[in-house]
Amino acid sequence: MKRVIGIGGVFFKSKDPAALRAWYQKHLGIDSQTWGATFNWDSPEIKAQGKDFQTAWNPFPENTTYYAPSEKPFMINYVVADLVALVKALKAEGVEMVGEMVEEEFGKFAWIMDPEGNKIELWEPA
Repeated sequence: MKRVIGIGGVFFKSKDPAALRAWYQKHLGIDSQTWGATFNWDSPEIKAQGKDFQTAWNPFPENTTYYAPSEKPFMINYVVADLVALVKALKAEGVEMVGEMVEEEFGKFAWIMDPEGNKIELWEPA
């Protein structure tokens, strides 16, 4: 019997949930209600990419610096359609970037900070 079949949600504390939801809507296009948002991996937007998507799960070592400069014990990775265009837009909007965009075998990655100091990983799959 297979037990875990995916990530059901990501939940985290916020100083001002309404303001943070508005920031995520403006800069990342996440349409979140007071109860949250859902992402369907079989949505027309995902299918239009012509790629199969998966959600990764991995506990990092306690002393990892991968989440820096965030001091939070987590980081969320969001799949995006066109990372180059999104990074350009986020820079124009004044969103804090962390390092430079990189391209690896799994795709392109970039990192930003939200207004509450949470590091966000943006990923365009290969």
